[in-house]
Amino acid sequence: MVIPRLVVAAPSSGSGKTTVATGLMAALRARGLRVSPHKVGPDYIDPGYHALATGRPGRNLDPWLVGEELVAPLFLHGAAGCDVAVVEGVMGLFDGKAPTGAAPAVGTGPATAAPAGTAAPAVGDGGRAGDFASTAHVARLLAAPVVLVVDASGQSGSVAALVHGFATFDPRVRVGGVVLNRVGSDRHEELCRTALEAAGFPVLGAVRRDDSVTVPSRHLGLVPAAEREAEAVAAVDRLAALVARSCDLDAVLRLARTAPPLQAAPWSPARAVPSPERRPVVAVAGGAAFTFGYAEHVELLRAAGADVAVLDPLRDESLPDGTSALVVGGGFPELHAAELAANEPLRRQVAAFPGPIAAECAGLLYLCRELDGRPMCGRLPATARMTERLTLGYRDATAVRASLLTRPGERFAGHEFHRTAVQADAGTDAGPLLRWEGGGDGFGDALLTASYLHLHWAGRPELAQRLVSSSRSPSVLR
Repeated sequence: MVIPRLVVAAPSSGSGKTTVATGLMAALRARGLRVSPHKVGPDYIDPGYHALATGRPGRNLDPWLVGEELVAPLFLHGAAGCDVAVVEGVMGLFDGKAPTGAAPAVGTGPATAAPAGTAAPAVGDGGRAGDFASTAHVARLLAAPVVLVVDASGQSGSVAALVHGFATFDPRVRVGGVVLNRVGSDRHEELCRTALEAAGFPVLGAVRRDDSVTVPSRHLGLVPAAEREAEAVAAVDRLAALVARSCDLDAVLRLARTAPPLQAAPWSPARAVPSPERRPVVAVAGGAAFTFGYAEHVELLRAAGADVAVLDPLRDESLPDGTSALVVGGGFPELHAAELAANEPLRRQVAAFPGPIAAECAGLLYLCRELDGRPMCGRLPATARMTERLTLGYRDATAVRASLLTRPGERFAGHEFHRTAVQADAGTDAGPLLRWEGGGDGFGDALLTASYLHLHWAGRPELAQRLVSSSRSPSVLR
């Protein structure tokens, strides 16, 4: 299957990837193209802006969370019916999971080159130490050309040496063009263009410094689009205009069309999980306080036989009618603690809810007795508070005991990302549900899994099946 595609990468974080990628998505959509948005890594926030830019769900591509073999199928699933796909990278081009700890036992075949015009490998990338789950890793798995966004401030001719290093570091990664960012003047642009073109690197655009397109950020990154609503739409419109006037969109499309066919079949949630006859209602928390979630989770729940209803804990005073199970994912409850605490009817209902509950990170905090001194649901014998410490990284976790979603000894490739801490009440001696190198956490029983660990269910579709099955017979662990 041939889908024109490209990866927007950079030498480092802060170079302007999100500006260029989101603006490019919106500018191409404004041309009447169907644009498929993707993000490398576990990030939840950028895909929200991608969705605004394209009118389609933002989707993540993460070899650590789902395994190498699912990256191309998930890409094809998300990009079905589209004219072009834009994949925003993460951090620097070659920055991946730290080399301590083994990668998941998937995709262990030999390294395979995929130059333009040839079919891409489906699995078995064979990357360098430290670049597993990097932007380069995903670009190789998709055989996609790379557009390198370079912060040109403070340099001119040296930009060519920088790009040359990134373009030659791994011959399996094809840097097909450069977008200069934070260009200061016509003369500055001319010097950078001349140096790059003399070195053989096409310049696809030059973006001037423009503070009006800055998106506000806070302790865990950009402010989610769902919290900004009209402001976020306006910000994406400004990015589209900026990229449209600064970049050669025709040249970008020509580069995207050099991507070869992928030797993979699109991922299908219906094939990943069997569907029962009865359809229980699974409520999934959303709204401004719970913005972190992967699109495939809802698709898997529906494929497993559930009817999915969205619940906003900031506004809804009761669970949706007929709710049989509850999913509370990630987000920023600490910023909405007062409003969540004020919704006492829903908190009481969640505390007494007899069905299965799956909670991640923000969901874990919401189920505690209190968060920063404000009452939460009290489903867990624990308190939560904000801290100054950022906890961030991939985790290779092992389940210590059984719960709604875990079975003893099972391994889970996950991600941790928070500035909060949870303290179990005195006398709570069950121990963590999950352990990993240097840590562990979580609460669980036959009807509950609650942990800081973020999981991508496409890599573990049985989790959706376990939740839906337990909503029909919650007393049985499957």
